[in-house]
Amino acid sequence: MTDLIAVKVPDIGDAEGADIIEILVAVGDVIEAETPLITLETDKATMEVPSSDAGVVKSIEVKVGDQVSNGDIILQLESSAEPSVTATAETEQPVESNAESDSNTAVDQIEAEPVASEPVASEPVASASVASLSAASETQDLVVPDIGDASDVDVIEVLISSGDSIEQEQGLIVLETDKATMEVPSSFAGEVLEVSVKVGDKVSQGDVLGKIKTNVVSASANQGLLEQEPDKAAEKSASHTSIAPVKSSSRTGDRVAPVPDHPHMKKRKSEGVIHASPSVRRFARELGADLSKVSGSGPKGRILKDDVQSFIKFELSRPKPVAASGGLGLSPLPEIDHAKWGSVESKPLTRIQKISSVNLHRNWVTIPHVTQHEDADITELDAFRKSMKDEALKAGTRLTPLAFIMKGLVHTLKAFPKFNASLENDGENLTIKHYYHIGVAVETPDGLTVPVIRDVDQKGIYQLADELGEISAKARDKKLGANDMQGSSFTISSLGGIGGTAFSPIVKWPDVAILGLSRNKMQPVWNGKDFEPRLMLPMSLSYDHRVIDGADAARFVVHLAATLKDIRRVLI
Repeated sequence: MTDLIAVKVPDIGDAEGADIIEILVAVGDVIEAETPLITLETDKATMEVPSSDAGVVKSIEVKVGDQVSNGDIILQLESSAEPSVTATAETEQPVESNAESDSNTAVDQIEAEPVASEPVASEPVASASVASLSAASETQDLVVPDIGDASDVDVIEVLISSGDSIEQEQGLIVLETDKATMEVPSSFAGEVLEVSVKVGDKVSQGDVLGKIKTNVVSASANQGLLEQEPDKAAEKSASHTSIAPVKSSSRTGDRVAPVPDHPHMKKRKSEGVIHASPSVRRFARELGADLSKVSGSGPKGRILKDDVQSFIKFELSRPKPVAASGGLGLSPLPEIDHAKWGSVESKPLTRIQKISSVNLHRNWVTIPHVTQHEDADITELDAFRKSMKDEALKAGTRLTPLAFIMKGLVHTLKAFPKFNASLENDGENLTIKHYYHIGVAVETPDGLTVPVIRDVDQKGIYQLADELGEISAKARDKKLGANDMQGSSFTISSLGGIGGTAFSPIVKWPDVAILGLSRNKMQPVWNGKDFEPRLMLPMSLSYDHRVIDGADAARFVVHLAATLKDIRRVLI
């Protein structure tokens, strides 16, 4: 016969409505009297509340964030008069009654903290262990994987519904960013239990899309655990042979020596829990301090009043260069009724145009732009390209001037590494990149996209020309993935096929510069004796003036012009 014992909050002085900041036990834990149950935080101190009785935790009546006072019920304990594990040790037979009813509890107790003892064969305990392991792995969250630096991405199509059976890597939803449309695949195979997003929602990396029941069987799940995690399986095997009662719960042990890969620790880390007393939080609000940026020096990383004061002193004392800031504080534009002057039509922007407009506006107002213009003589380069045109076509390659320009650009970037960099968000450091991934702006019916050609320095002219053709076709067909449009170290925007003499391209953050190319044309150039016709390419280099000085920009375009004039320089 078992009795349920209500464990209550003891006398905690005159503190009323103390905040629960941590729960130290779980349902199924076997605890003894004085085992800590919860951690409370008042204006004055942080304290652990111990258990008044020993037994098995049957239910927990509170959660993190609740406020409790003297006499409030924390949890329910089950007190057992005849421990089933003792009966097993004495008879060396499988337990029939108590072991059958409390097998899960016994296994949880033993697995929590293995204690060396005589080995005992207990079939019911082993079976309960297998069932417990499979149950823990059956239901999984379907989450948004890494989609690059995109956040709050629009869901334009949901490909699954509750009850569907899906395979691993099967598409779940379709997302549309400012640059591309992409499907999000499933990380698991099984039956969809729940879909928690709909068309029109916005999602980011890590957001839960729904739940899935994975295709696992108890025996196979246990076998998979033994194969994939031999260390943990060995620990569980050893725990099945112990019969001594556990003196403290596994949760208490985790607090003393946390395991880096423990799921409970991962959850707390991902939630970003900030441990600070109400008085410290109030003090931080008064000073305008963001507690998520304050390092705590108290027990278990708790933030103290001195930590907040030190943070404020540091922020006030250091210089404040800013890499990215908010709006300009301008008043909103007034609404205008254009129809009163004549016939009008309202036409919505494409989704890519809407999102691009936000990014372009942010880049324009937060990056101080300067544009440097220069003409490059590409007469010999174009003559060489045309001489190789027929040979390239036989190999299936369409040679374009842009492939040669990319090779010349990399040669110049190596001479001026500051242009192949990114300004960090603190505005105090520059990340110099030792790779050369060139973004190329491509016009599509829905707007401008910027796919990236990777490792340009390691590829030949033919390979670059082929990749330019392939990636341009993917952009126009809306088949670019998120990875195709991230990681650039420099960007080219070419209007040569359209026209124009010069323009000022907008720097694409996080790059610090962008090269604009206009249409080349024959011009008379003075050679010292007379004028001769030369094919000139107008170049427009926009750059972030916080990183690059005007003199460096002028040297950069002069070096690039000289490289394009004689492309053999890339061999030096």
